[in-house]
Amino acid sequence: MGSSADTSEHEGAGSGPSRRDQLAAGARRLLAAIPVVARVRDYRPAWLRDDVVAGLALSAVLVPVGMGYAEAAGLPAINGLYASIGALVAYFIFGPSRILVIGPDSALLPLVAAAVGPLAAGDPARATTLAAALACIVGVLCLAGAIARLGFVTDLLSRPIRVGYMNGIAFTILVGQLPKLLGFSVDAGDVAGQLKGLTDGIASGRVVPLAVGIGIASLAIILGLRRVNGRIPSVLIAVVVAGIGVAAFGLATQVKVIGHTPQGLPALGIPLVSTADIVALFPTALAIALISFADTTVMSRSLAARRGEHVGADLELAALGLANVGAGLVGGFSSAGSMTRTPVAEAAGAKTQVTGLVGAGVILLLLLAVPWLLSPVPIATLGAVVVSAALGLFEIEGLRRLWLQRRSELLLALAAFLGVVILGAMPGILLAIALSLLNVVRKLWRPHDAVLGRVPNYKGYHDVHRHPEALFVPGLLLYRWDAPLFFANADLFRERVLQVVDAAPQPVRWLTVTAEPVTDIDTTAADALDEAIAGLAGRGTELHFAELKGNVKDSLRTYGIFQRLGPERFHPTIGAAVKAYLGAYPEVDWRDWEDEPRPPEPSIENGTVNAKP
Repeated sequence: MGSSADTSEHEGAGSGPSRRDQLAAGARRLLAAIPVVARVRDYRPAWLRDDVVAGLALSAVLVPVGMGYAEAAGLPAINGLYASIGALVAYFIFGPSRILVIGPDSALLPLVAAAVGPLAAGDPARATTLAAALACIVGVLCLAGAIARLGFVTDLLSRPIRVGYMNGIAFTILVGQLPKLLGFSVDAGDVAGQLKGLTDGIASGRVVPLAVGIGIASLAIILGLRRVNGRIPSVLIAVVVAGIGVAAFGLATQVKVIGHTPQGLPALGIPLVSTADIVALFPTALAIALISFADTTVMSRSLAARRGEHVGADLELAALGLANVGAGLVGGFSSAGSMTRTPVAEAAGAKTQVTGLVGAGVILLLLLAVPWLLSPVPIATLGAVVVSAALGLFEIEGLRRLWLQRRSELLLALAAFLGVVILGAMPGILLAIALSLLNVVRKLWRPHDAVLGRVPNYKGYHDVHRHPEALFVPGLLLYRWDAPLFFANADLFRERVLQVVDAAPQPVRWLTVTAEPVTDIDTTAADALDEAIAGLAGRGTELHFAELKGNVKDSLRTYGIFQRLGPERFHPTIGAAVKAYLGAYPEVDWRDWEDEPRPPEPSIENGTVNAKP
């Protein structure tokens, strides 16, 4: 009996891999799918020097920018460093892009501040916990989106919306940071309140001249050195100069500074918040997930294209989610692909994500060994760091391009800008998306249509409005409808079909809809087609279709319209429809373009277009 079992086990093993082998193979495949495994396996020793040098250069930006962004989000400056560490380490492990830098992002600051500020009610510890929880929720949403393969949803953020949103965010950040440059603070949750607080502070004499001088000098150093050479660590130089100046001259009592900085590693753990807090944070988390993924994807694709690589959208979404979870677990806040720090890493010669790991290590070393170095840094300088980032977010050129290329989309951009400024970042972006979708519906609701004619010496049939010289086949009207047929435009289609027949210069025997652009016909449109068929029949006109797609034709079979018209009224091409019409009415005097000699081909001689004899 025992040998039988042994034999059975042996035969099972011989007939294929065992369950244990299958699990082991699956584990190996899963492990290999983690980017860091392939990164370590394929890492070249020659890259290490470049990655370390680039990491050191990157850390010169990570520290001041992280602290400045935390201050701008209404959080302790140290939390910006925590967020940088968590995001960089997580993306090193899971990130698909070779050199993309993940961390606190200026475009997300108003969202974080607007979500956390009202709930924290001025309590820094609670604000830190809420911001970390928000980052974790964002991460979970990104992971869920990656599992559901929802990477395509960023297509909702069209270029006009992104241009308007970024300009609105830049303006919002700028207004929020101006009080810091002037030496005082404003407690307001929207741009209108911030502007009022700014003007009231100036009018009441709260401006600190020393802070103004430090802030303007810091901003001048950042912008000036950046203009001289973008590779100079201008942000770090401004922070170091300001910190040394405050410490050397004992100015810490006259201007606001970072002050005491906790020493040691950030506390690791899940931020504990109530269910009510999660519900309150969820809408903002959804907006942050959408916006941060859109920004990260654009940057990741751009970097990959320059390097001849490919990064999957869903894999990038998952990595972004894990980076946010990593930032949240160490007390940081929401992060995304950085438009300011990634170019620093690239310019410094980064080869892989080891660059980000080195940057995180430098921040940890700073926190463990010399945290007091950060204490004398003035808040006005951190405000200058954020203002310099905000100035870089303005997309004036993008607005100019929209003005020149399509002004209707410029209106969308302006709507997004005003929505962000007046309503806030999240309502503004939702308003802009809604307007964008309405614009799509508007174009489908009142689509372009055209009556087609044959233009002499040109192949095919063309819009008679663009080509008034076009000729009509006697008794045949070719009509193109440039959109799907659905409930919103079905009645318009029926009306236009009858109108073009009534407006024809002679009686129309066939109206042929050149339906290549018609990608769908819904049930409402099917009813409108029935009415159009009856209306045309009363005028002595048959309805035909040319170039109708197979799936749309299947829909017409389901509706019974195909059977009602008969297969002979469906033609594969416009030319076939014309030939069928001429076959049905041989008395029509017409020569199709295929029956005529080809026109002379143009040639270019000495910059002049000539016709070959």
